[in-house]
Amino acid sequence: MINPRVTLDSESLGPVEQKLQKPLEEQLTSALQQATHSVEESYSGESVQQVAQELLVETKEGLHPDVAAGFTPDAGQLQAVATAIVEEHRD
Repeated sequence: MINPRVTLDSESLGPVEQKLQKPLEEQLTSALQQATHSVEESYSGESVQQVAQELLVETKEGLHPDVAAGFTPDAGQLQAVATAIVEEHRD
């Protein structure tokens, strides 16, 4: 089972986001983990890139629209989660 975590770089956050960093990380992590489990369950041979796109869409769907609009995950890390899903199903 894959359980990714989202961490925010406090250096790149504004003052308001810094005050809300922990709750934001928890909300983003929860949405990404739910998306990961959903994509894992419905995986049927898609490419890593397709899985990464599904993860992004489903993660954003699990967030408040304002949070989703500002959420831009690191593409490499999202691809790493997608790769783990694809590789897990190759076994």
